[in-house]
Amino acid sequence: MEQRRLGKQGPTVSAIGLGCMGMSEFYGTADEKESIATIHHALDAGITFFDTSDMYGPFKNEELVGKAIKERRDEVILATKFGIVRTKDPGVRSVNGRPEYVKQSCDGSLKRLGVDHIDLYYQHRVDPNVPIEETIGAMADLVKEGKVRYLGMSEAGVKTIRRAFRIHPITALQSEYSLWTRDPEDEILSTVNELGIGFVPYSPLGRGFLTGRFKHIEDLPADDFRRNSPRFQGENFKKNLELVAQVEKLAKSKGVTPGQIALAWVLAQGNTIVPIPGTTRRNHLDENIAALQIKFTRKELDDINNVIPKDAFSGSRYPEAGMKTINL
Repeated sequence: MEQRRLGKQGPTVSAIGLGCMGMSEFYGTADEKESIATIHHALDAGITFFDTSDMYGPFKNEELVGKAIKERRDEVILATKFGIVRTKDPGVRSVNGRPEYVKQSCDGSLKRLGVDHIDLYYQHRVDPNVPIEETIGAMADLVKEGKVRYLGMSEAGVKTIRRAFRIHPITALQSEYSLWTRDPEDEILSTVNELGIGFVPYSPLGRGFLTGRFKHIEDLPADDFRRNSPRFQGENFKKNLELVAQVEKLAKSKGVTPGQIALAWVLAQGNTIVPIPGTTRRNHLDENIAALQIKFTRKELDDINNVIPKDAFSGSRYPEAGMKTINL
């Protein structure tokens, strides 16, 4: 398994990680037995970097991951997050970055995961009502206490990242990045490279869209959250399918799958980038791992940019409420 280091001072991890969110929620019916088998299969294949959050489930995903790694904790770089607060209404969420909430959340995650420390602890979303210095300060206290090894942020804006970095080194920034979401190329990637922060793209397969598996909205389970995503709706869906057809052509020319092209493209954007494609099944995991063998020439990368230029995909990546919580 290829290894990459998260930033200048972070841990060395497998070149791709495993996003575990879909094992508990959001993408249709969960299958705990297959999910745990998938985590074990990932470990056997040399994947060491596993990603979860207290809001997935909510709480259930941390419990599942903790159960799966219980006997193999020393093989894992474990990342989890705090900050998005769920309610009984799945459509209502808030963000909390208050110091007391940071520490309360960490204790809860440690208990659910069944571990004595978290390797990488992310602030899931920036709280606009709490100075970032206070939130990161509380997270830094967790490092001093030995409960957390490294600090991370998710979907934070450039100014906030710089302010946070002055309080405590930030090891990783996790944000959406793929052929269909290239926003980080505007300022984020240059900033994290300058500061020596690792970059962890989530949804590197465009929430599965870039795999070519979805041709109609009906291909998604009735309770799948992607049905509410602007990019999966109406004319946006149709226009985006046309771009996926270009990915499929590129894949055919290299004798690989569209998903492997999409993942290999993300991997090719820098050696401090560690994508965390999510999957719930072992066969899809094997497909993702095989993407590590795909290498592009400079001309091939230019060709990809020509047929799938930046901002080519239609629709925002979250509904309006979700868009208000990113890049703060």
